[in-house]
Amino acid sequence: MTTLLSTTYFGPVQWYQKLYRAEEVQIEKWESFQKQTYRNRCLIATTNGVQALTVPVERTTDSHLSPLTSHFYIKDIRISDHGNWRHLHWNALQSAYGESPFFDYYQDDIRPFFEKRWEFLLDFNEEIRQKMCELIDFLPHVSYTKEFIPDSLLITYHSSSITSYRDTIRPKHPVPDPDFTPKPYYQVYQQKHGFLPNLSILDLLFNMGPESILVL
Repeated sequence: MTTLLSTTYFGPVQWYQKLYRAEEVQIEKWESFQKQTYRNRCLIATTNGVQALTVPVERTTDSHLSPLTSHFYIKDIRISDHGNWRHLHWNALQSAYGESPFFDYYQDDIRPFFEKRWEFLLDFNEEIRQKMCELIDFLPHVSYTKEFIPDSLLITYHSSSITSYRDTIRPKHPVPDPDFTPKPYYQVYQQKHGFLPNLSILDLLFNMGPESILVL
């Protein structure tokens, strides 16, 4: 059984649970870019509650338009340097998780993602994914799609061998997922806000460290 996932920027716990439990995973390269999704956004816990961190992206040339949707392929989306976002994101993480049990332990692994510049969002996200898997200590079998097949046609093309979560896992109006039940774990601001489920994998890593895999 293959699990089909969209690319994510420090994706949520639900996304990494799929990655951890799947026999095989395909990362979508040929879908059209969608705004306000985990493709370029992550959610963290701060003293004021949940905060979204969004990677700004640039419009690309019309030559990269998807003929099916007239939108831009995710593989061609470039990261923008607008707004000094790398500095702002790293400062937000330091402020949010500086007092968490494992921030000091992992910060040298995470900081380079806010110092180096990547051209393409997909490449950036994939290097993040590989580092997260290394730190949490699991090695998924990952490949990439060669074409875009809508969810409605997956059964036609692949029988029941592929399960798609491309549009299931999203920050706004998520689709019900009977295979995912958030497992509470320690969070820095839990006494103030209660447990905040399905935040970025960084929330789990900085709070739980080597035990993160037990939550997945």
